[in-house]
Amino acid sequence: MNPRLLLCLCLTPLLVACAKEPAGYEIDGGNHSLTVERNKPYFWSEGWELDLIVTRYPECQRRYPLKKAGEKVRVDLYRTPGGAYILNQGKRWYVAETQTCRMQQYEEAPPEPGELLGSFRVKNGTFAFVPEAGVRDQESGIR
Repeated sequence: MNPRLLLCLCLTPLLVACAKEPAGYEIDGGNHSLTVERNKPYFWSEGWELDLIVTRYPECQRRYPLKKAGEKVRVDLYRTPGGAYILNQGKRWYVAETQTCRMQQYEEAPPEPGELLGSFRVKNGTFAFVPEAGVRDQESGIR
């Protein structure tokens, strides 16, 4: 057997175990969104590295690291009356705003996070944004 072919066959399982999966919440179309991306860079990696990508094209786009998560990833998304977005990842709380694509971690849980829009999580084997049942999206009118 060809040594190069054998090497390729041996290395293929290492690459297959790597994964990068984005899940997005669109705000007023695809140019304005919040995306949580989960990344498993190596097959031996435990849990998932998470990033929040805040986008408002063409003005800004920024990527922020979130706390590393275990195998079960869940990040809840809330909208405040003022238009900011609150994200909850276990005991951690973050606030994101899309006018200048900023994000900051709260020191402690906010007293009133706002309306629950849904969560970034695995559904039917795919990492996705799953809307909360019965919530109407004010920007797009989607229910």
